[in-house]
Amino acid sequence: MSKFKFGAHISTSGGVSNAVTNSTNISAKSFALFLKSPRRWVSPMFTDDEVNKFKALCKEHNYNSRTEILPHGSYFINLANPDLEKEEKAYGAFLDDLKRCELLDIGLYNFHPGSDLGSDHQEALKRLAKNINTAINETKFVKIVIENMAGHGNLIGSDLEDIKTVIDMVDDKSRVGVCIDTCHTFAAGYDIRDEESYNAFWELYDKTIGFEYLSAIHLNDSKAPLGANKDLHQKIGWGFLGLEPFRLIANSEFLQGIPLVLETPNDNTPQLWEEEIKLLEWLEGKSKDDPAVLERAAELSKLGKTERDQHSAKYAKKVEKGKKKTTKKGSIKDQPTVIDQLNKRKK
Repeated sequence: MSKFKFGAHISTSGGVSNAVTNSTNISAKSFALFLKSPRRWVSPMFTDDEVNKFKALCKEHNYNSRTEILPHGSYFINLANPDLEKEEKAYGAFLDDLKRCELLDIGLYNFHPGSDLGSDHQEALKRLAKNINTAINETKFVKIVIENMAGHGNLIGSDLEDIKTVIDMVDDKSRVGVCIDTCHTFAAGYDIRDEESYNAFWELYDKTIGFEYLSAIHLNDSKAPLGANKDLHQKIGWGFLGLEPFRLIANSEFLQGIPLVLETPNDNTPQLWEEEIKLLEWLEGKSKDDPAVLERAAELSKLGKTERDQHSAKYAKKVEKGKKKTTKKGSIKDQPTVIDQLNKRKK
């Protein structure tokens, strides 16, 4: 019996209550879902029948809706938008999502923190925190979970310091949390591919933000190389992360009890997520030099080699032309490792 709440981002096609059944069908112990179309501003509210059915199915299948379900916010939402009219429109969609959560008795809500869109970055962080504070005051219990980002453009949250700054400005800190996405982390330049760098990342996270805010994990390998600033999810073990960080996750006691949600490509075949959940559970208790683990890692790596080669070539070309930077601070050769960043914070 797994000690971890491995799950996946589940379809709600045909009604939000279907997410519960779809989750049980792949043996998931947690799940994510969209509360409405992520690419539309307005969607019909749930019917009373759907709400009641959702709650009944959660009870029937032993899902704690306050701690094991992680809705994902609309991709349109940017609470840091410097345009007042667009900021207010984003806030309306955000608040609508939170109220949907509370209608379904869901206790967590994950969203992308947005972009400064070229405006003053610190002022953008203040707008984001202001809107979170307002939303908390207009709702009762749902925890607002900020996801770390992949780092391209003017995105907020690719640097852990951004998230710390926002949380510092939230009045009710019991109502705010963090979701760490493994692909986003790697894309933003934090190397977590081996035990030393993995542990250093989490130590840096704790010193910067604090484990008390860690509310969920998105489990994704990366099609793009370290620091590429590309949000390109890959199947577990197929990408540049490889199998090892997921073995480490499956043996990290501090991650027990929170949703660990797959967002990997599944080719419209949810059973592929079931296979990945079984893989993650199989990794529990396994050492890095276990022959079976090494064999499985090699098999999965081979399956993703073609795509890795393609993205390596694309990234190398962009770096060579000077058109791509890993962060606002410089090129990949100038990017400090996560261990460097941790050592700097220790001084």
